[in-house]
Amino acid sequence: MARENDRLTPTMGAKDSPDAVYDARPLGVPKMTVFGLQHMFAMFGATVLVPALTGLSVSATLLFAGLGTLLFHLLAKGKVPAFLGSSFAFIAGYAAIAPNGEANLLPYACLGVACAGLLYLVLSALFRIFGPGRVMRFFPPVVTGPIVICIGLILASSAITNASTNWLIAIIAVAVIVVCNIWGKGMVKIVPILLGVVVSYAIAAFAGEVDFSTVAAAPWIGLPVLWDDTVFALFGANFDTGLAITAIITIMPLAFASMIEHIGDMSAISSTCNRNYIAEPGLHRTLLGDGLATIVASLFGAPANTTYGENTGVLALTRVFDPRVIRIAACFAIAFSFSPKFAAVVAAMPACVIGGVSLVLYGMISAVGIRNLVENHVDFMKSRNVLITALILVLSLGIAYSAAGAIILPVGGVTISLSGLAVGSIVGIVMNVILPGHKAAVGTPREPEEMPEMPMPLEDIRLASD
Repeated sequence: MARENDRLTPTMGAKDSPDAVYDARPLGVPKMTVFGLQHMFAMFGATVLVPALTGLSVSATLLFAGLGTLLFHLLAKGKVPAFLGSSFAFIAGYAAIAPNGEANLLPYACLGVACAGLLYLVLSALFRIFGPGRVMRFFPPVVTGPIVICIGLILASSAITNASTNWLIAIIAVAVIVVCNIWGKGMVKIVPILLGVVVSYAIAAFAGEVDFSTVAAAPWIGLPVLWDDTVFALFGANFDTGLAITAIITIMPLAFASMIEHIGDMSAISSTCNRNYIAEPGLHRTLLGDGLATIVASLFGAPANTTYGENTGVLALTRVFDPRVIRIAACFAIAFSFSPKFAAVVAAMPACVIGGVSLVLYGMISAVGIRNLVENHVDFMKSRNVLITALILVLSLGIAYSAAGAIILPVGGVTISLSGLAVGSIVGIVMNVILPGHKAAVGTPREPEEMPEMPMPLEDIRLASD
């Protein structure tokens, strides 16, 4: 296992970088606290934006981002300086089940995400048994790239709808993000999404676009989780079996994109810290931590978790690689989750602000899918690659924008609805396996120089890490 992992990441050494801090305790508690706060704010804009887009609880999101990070560190032996925040990979799934953030439908979407988290556990076991080289050949860039492209394109219509409520403010949000990311320095470059939200939100408030009545009424301290928002509240007399099956089938395939993202992020963190975290503690441990964090968060009504590239950017900026600092950031996130007033401020964000930020985010998701294909040198002179990509694109987008918006299948007394992404993902994976050219890729491991490159991550909003 370790030998194969080393072949996959030959450039990652085991020696400490001379200018890096791997143990921050000699710096003292005040400095470690400041570094922890910096990591929390780096993940902040993206993490709270997911519940703003989907209708999930902001407080629960922050709570389980913190708890999920601590769980991840426990299972990864406390060695990997990674923060787990809200994943954008599942937004299309939430939109398919609860398009307007309906409170009675969101728990079904969360059930689907929790089941998707089980796929992490399966992949973790496969990595432990067979190693990453063999397993990843079942999910090559020619499959994951088009899936990621479709996720962004399917969400694009909602971004336009929200932005159209006030195009001026939406354009300001886009401009701030672009300026900060391209010309910003230091922390400004690390948190362009957060700055885009803050600036456009402030302008919207000054223009009278924000209703702060709910903020004034919200208490300063309160519980972050409500029973009715959890998956457990579904199981009663009114449980809709058909909707539950639809949510599971629709959302589970999206886990393939987020798992590829995880692998790419582990490679990026390993490269940044000059440590081979793919070999030790191993992908099987990090995937297990990410998967369990996603399952627990979803069961309690929070978004799926994922390792955050923004925090990798902070690592590169500060050169402080001590995982203890990340755990401090997790504790701050948990503390913020107990403030309903803060959650009300996020919930009051006007649609035009969300739309402006989403124009960048959703476009970036599709752009990363394209980069996945380009940087992994997918050969479109081969008919199999053209066919796989074509079927994923046409099925995912065609079904999503059809009159029904899904394929409806009556199975016994239950009606199951398959989203375009679900159909496209399943067909792409199956086609990759059955078409000629796959068998050789999953056979005996090749020599190191012939090993395929690791797929690029789905960098939900990883503008700062480019």
